[in-house]
Amino acid sequence: MKEAFLYKKLAERKAQNIYRTLRLSEGKIDFCSNDYLGLGRNPLMKITGPEAAHASTGSRLLTGNYPLMEETEKLIGMFHQSQAALIFNSGYDANLGLFSCVPQRGDTVLYDYLSHASIRDGIRLSFAEAFSFAHNDIDDLEKKLKTAKGNIFVVTESVFSMDGDIAPLKEIANLCTQYGASLVVDEAHATGVLGENGEGLVQQLKLEENCFARIHTFGKALGSHGAVVLGSNQLKEYLVNFSRAFIYTTALPEIAIAAIKRAYELFPGMNQERNQLHELIRFFGESKLRFDKIISNTPIQAVLVPGNDEVKAIAAELQKAGLDVRPIVYPTVPKGSERLRIVLHAFNSITELNQLTDLLK
Repeated sequence: MKEAFLYKKLAERKAQNIYRTLRLSEGKIDFCSNDYLGLGRNPLMKITGPEAAHASTGSRLLTGNYPLMEETEKLIGMFHQSQAALIFNSGYDANLGLFSCVPQRGDTVLYDYLSHASIRDGIRLSFAEAFSFAHNDIDDLEKKLKTAKGNIFVVTESVFSMDGDIAPLKEIANLCTQYGASLVVDEAHATGVLGENGEGLVQQLKLEENCFARIHTFGKALGSHGAVVLGSNQLKEYLVNFSRAFIYTTALPEIAIAAIKRAYELFPGMNQERNQLHELIRFFGESKLRFDKIISNTPIQAVLVPGNDEVKAIAAELQKAGLDVRPIVYPTVPKGSERLRIVLHAFNSITELNQLTDLLK
């Protein structure tokens, strides 16, 4: 049987209780999605104009470039106070496209140990040497900066997707200046949420000039799809010429770009939603549960339930009660740190949150 090796690997996953399957939310109360502001369900995001009828016809370098795409890139660049912006088809593509082509042989990439898989995969495709530094550990980063060679790139996320904690960006930026390193920040889970108008942590801290590149994704608080790499005009030109994830893929259709543009027109003014979100974060942080929590001031709240079997059992109880909470199991997180990844949204109510916390007390 030609596919016996596939069966063997899948059987191993099932035996370890780490087998993944696709599932539907089935109308449960959402404590799972990354739709932090509710834009994914906002009727104002519905695109019905002429853009909805225009398909993409090729890569950006062939026939897939069009005025709305360039107009949207300019809008995003201005909002994020960046010289240039280049749209990619997803956050994964953006990280793959950036890290696979920018660092060269003889260069060094230092990345936070908890950096997203897309960052790690992009780095793996480059010819640079790469080393992780302990999560949010400034001393360990400096230790590795002292021995780094070539062009040095320091990579972190502003908000980490599994713990919900925030990077010490000011301290990291200072080290990058001290050692002549280029700072790259993935703002995926900060976009729309952090900053006065949802601009992200870098702008909140006024560190735009300290960054070589920033990545903002649209599939979370913006309720859309795609991502953008922000940087200099020269970086944009370089990516257009060398980023395989940009060059060799069909461009997003106009309806997707129209949705991204609509989201950028809407979310800066959603202060009421951000205030509601932060109130829910405060309420959850003060709740006493029977499990340990990772301290987080973001919508991502991790409740630690060690063991794949144990965390799946608790998640099943919550699902049965009509709450869409998913377990995060090993190997997605290290063994012993399995957790419920609870995501709070502006559309969640205190009543719903009370129902959730009562089941975890």
